[in-house]
Amino acid sequence: MAKAIALGIALFAFWLTLSGHYTLFLLSMGVASCGLCVYITTRMGLIDAETVPTQLRFALLTYWFWLIIEIIKSNKDMARIILSRKIELAHQFVLIPTSQQTDMGRVIFANSITLTPGTVTIETAEHALLVHAVTPAFVPSLEEMGRRVTAVEGAQA
Repeated sequence: MAKAIALGIALFAFWLTLSGHYTLFLLSMGVASCGLCVYITTRMGLIDAETVPTQLRFALLTYWFWLIIEIIKSNKDMARIILSRKIELAHQFVLIPTSQQTDMGRVIFANSITLTPGTVTIETAEHALLVHAVTPAFVPSLEEMGRRVTAVEGAQA
């Protein structure tokens, strides 16, 4: 029941953000549509720890903040590489081991790698990710990223 309420609140907050109109009629329609979505989701049996990850709250927010900083640093490094007169690239495929225990943790890790300029996740497996890196300098930050995602995932307990 707690996950259904959390889903309803999140859906309504998202609806309010996108709507921008706050008349009584539109607010009541928003509540009704979000309530209907929660009802259908509950009837289908789709509400679980991965659908509504309420257990990640604060840890995920701090991880997002760290990830934004890493994306900015990586953008700066990629701009330096692109704008240099002599471009020295050392493309490589790297197998990054994963220590995440759930599919959600591995997805967060793989998507975080792809969001960071200069790296892209090519293939996923249960205990490793195949990553393409533009230069070897990007690889150590990926290992730190893996540790942080595992810490976020550990916050679930």
